[in-house]
Amino acid sequence: MSVVTETGPGATDPAQPVEPDQSLSDLVSRLTTDVGNLVGTQIELAKVEIKDEVTRAGKGVGMVGGGGLAAYFALLLLSFAVAYWLGDAFDNLGAGFFVVALVYAAVAAVLVIKGKERITSATPIAEQTIETIKEDVAWARQQKT
Repeated sequence: MSVVTETGPGATDPAQPVEPDQSLSDLVSRLTTDVGNLVGTQIELAKVEIKDEVTRAGKGVGMVGGGGLAAYFALLLLSFAVAYWLGDAFDNLGAGFFVVALVYAAVAAVLVIKGKERITSATPIAEQTIETIKEDVAWARQQKT
């Protein structure tokens, strides 16, 4: 395996400092600026991660809402089925309404369970950002020594 090194007017020697004539105050100022930029970038990353998790939880809430609407229709149709069933004293018309209402009830149960799973699985903690910040802190400590 060969190591490729740059040569020519833009090449730098890795053993030499990039800007050896900078004063300590310039270096500290540059470090402060770089750390500020790094923190700003990490905050933006955290915002993106949290937005994704909130969107995911919102979809779960939507599923639970859909389940609630389906449950409402199930209750409405079950009411019609029971009313027809009692009114017709075991006539088939009421049985038909009852079957339809049971289908709506099954749909409502599935939507509520799936939506609840999505809500509980959403983690608003920005795990990737936390890991990156830990790596950045470790890097900064290494640079300090």
